[in-house]
Amino acid sequence: MFLQITGTGHGIGKELALRYASLGATVVCWDVNQESNEETVNEIKKTGTAAAYAYQCDVSNRDHVFSVAERVKQEVGNVTILVNNAGIMPCHAFLDHTSDEIRRIFDINVLAHFWMLQAFLPNMIEKNHGHVVALSSLAGIGGIPNLVPYCASKFAVRGLMESISEELRTSSKGKSLIKFTTIYPYMVDTGLCKKPKIKLLPDDALRCLVDFCDSGVEADS
Repeated sequence: MFLQITGTGHGIGKELALRYASLGATVVCWDVNQESNEETVNEIKKTGTAAAYAYQCDVSNRDHVFSVAERVKQEVGNVTILVNNAGIMPCHAFLDHTSDEIRRIFDINVLAHFWMLQAFLPNMIEKNHGHVVALSSLAGIGGIPNLVPYCASKFAVRGLMESISEELRTSSKGKSLIKFTTIYPYMVDTGLCKKPKIKLLPDDALRCLVDFCDSGVEADS
């Protein structure tokens, strides 16, 4: 199994990388923070359980995504499971969000999913094999105060995953074997949200995520 995960420098992305490596999967770690990303990979390598690779990438930059994706294909191979996890979550009243902040939220939380899919989905379609996993949120199902742009971005992830899954199903006349899974975790204590009133520990969320990624669920989960 060959997984590529974005946002592996901390939080859910890091825990996913560590957990799948412990199961023997080859893990390719992407993060904009090169130092923290390499720390994740070094933790994996110390266990001796699996191969792991670190790539620095700003997933909001389409050109950078395509450049790094080509390096991954040449240096490691073709991705089996793509986990689009990277995200940011500024938390304050809607009118206090700056225009630059709102654009940044959508660049990372939404558009990065498009660039990753454009970079890796063609090979999956060619081989008719693969699994795309997207991290949305319960904030992508119902609105939450002080998270208006974040909620909108997570609703967008839901729409993207549902529509791309349906598009491949219809274009292949039901023969596509590529799976799409969207995860909607509750508030996970990853550091994105300061002083959450109710939170789920990353390890608790990971048990559900690993089960979903391994289950072969074709539609949103």
